[in-house]
Amino acid sequence: MNPHEVNTVRALLAEPQQAVIIPHKNPDGDAMGSCLGLYHFLTKLGHNARVVAPNDYPKFLKWMPGNNSVLIYEKQHTEAQALLDKATLVFTLDFNELGRVGPQMEAALKQVTAPMVMIDHHQAPASYAKVTYSDTSMSSTCEMVYRFIESIGSTSIIGEDIANCLYAGIVTDTGSFKFPSTSSDTHRIAAELIDKGARNAEIHNKIFDTNTANRLHLLGCALKNMVIREEMNTAYITLSQEELDMYQYKKGDTEGFVNYGLTLDGIKFAVIFIENREEGIIKISFRSVGEFSVNEFARNYFNGGGHKNAAGGRSERSMEETITYFESLLEKHKMELTS
Repeated sequence: MNPHEVNTVRALLAEPQQAVIIPHKNPDGDAMGSCLGLYHFLTKLGHNARVVAPNDYPKFLKWMPGNNSVLIYEKQHTEAQALLDKATLVFTLDFNELGRVGPQMEAALKQVTAPMVMIDHHQAPASYAKVTYSDTSMSSTCEMVYRFIESIGSTSIIGEDIANCLYAGIVTDTGSFKFPSTSSDTHRIAAELIDKGARNAEIHNKIFDTNTANRLHLLGCALKNMVIREEMNTAYITLSQEELDMYQYKKGDTEGFVNYGLTLDGIKFAVIFIENREEGIIKISFRSVGEFSVNEFARNYFNGGGHKNAAGGRSERSMEETITYFESLLEKHKMELTS
């Protein structure tokens, strides 16, 4: 954060605030970890803070301290809207464009008169916030929240609850510290969080080692469906609504499936297409290694975006039409994918 941003936030927090903290729709570990970490921090400073998530999130994230206080806008609309109506300060975390909360909550946020503070590490931030703390070089929004706490106060205030939440977000968004965005500073912050009470082994177990038989069978189905285009250095997976239903899909069950394509020797570009019949879309996750920007690919063709090597998007075509379109795009980008 630059000095002006730091001074602005300090001024905002100089008086008790009714703060609402918001993650993106379908929040992941970084979104919930950063929101709950900030929630505990603001509460320690004497502010009345609450996390309002647009919709529900996976069970393997619900162990985080403070989870029981989270409101789900989709399910608890009246109570959540009342908090937004009386908010004096709003934090938006792990997203940088209001459309990422879904149309219903986006409309509500556009009516909010309270100043907003954005903390996010994705590319191309919008300009809706009074304070925009954006840094695409950071591994995660949780790493940024640590820096935020460091900038406006002191990390001495970080206790076990904050440490566990922030560590959880860092470990998920770095792929257990293997993604290129993981820096030496990321490791130093993770070490500091462990020193302050983060139970690293327990966190890994709760996030990554809580599979159900149905999830493992769904993974088997996904891997069986994988198409490998060696001549394009590309692998992609499809999962239909029927296949999801067959294995009693629950939110979060496909987390990480897209990364399996990148474990294949020579593959630079991995994609998963997941049908969501209720919303009438194909949800898409993109991953890459090297210089191929999936952020640009998702923005240009699939109404999405994210990071250079990890992004998301959507298609309103059928699965068959989406795959046909995607295959045509591979031909268009063949030189980038094969060079």
